[in-house]
Amino acid sequence: MSTLQAVLLLFIGIGSFGVLIKGLDESRRKKNAYRETPLLFFAGIFVWGDAVIFGLFWLVTTLWCFWIKDWELFRLIVAVFWVVRSLGETIYWLNQQFSTIERNPPRNLRGYELYQGDAIWFGYQTFWQSVMVVSIIATIYLASLWRG
Repeated sequence: MSTLQAVLLLFIGIGSFGVLIKGLDESRRKKNAYRETPLLFFAGIFVWGDAVIFGLFWLVTTLWCFWIKDWELFRLIVAVFWVVRSLGETIYWLNQQFSTIERNPPRNLRGYELYQGDAIWFGYQTFWQSVMVVSIIATIYLASLWRG
């Protein structure tokens, strides 16, 4: 692992710790577990409730990969994470489409200008399916590099 990669892992780990603390504060004290966190999208954190779990996940992941000095393993974990996360989001939006409970009114969702009415659901589903495809390909590719 290069010095730059090691520094990047430490930076991500420290940031993850900060996100974990902020997520705990927002979720527990401020009762904002469902408040969106658009700047944390690339970590798979969409709301502050996610930050509690994924902040800890990314903290442990980065520190482990730093400790064993394995940058390729970190990249592989990121790819597998996005396979699982995007599958979960696809299932969530499929369920949301057919639910009688309106947790996310279509008119309040990003992209509603493009996909109006119930069409917003397949917009979200196909987006997450696309993320899943890219993540699966990245996982296969990175797995071939890891210990390759």
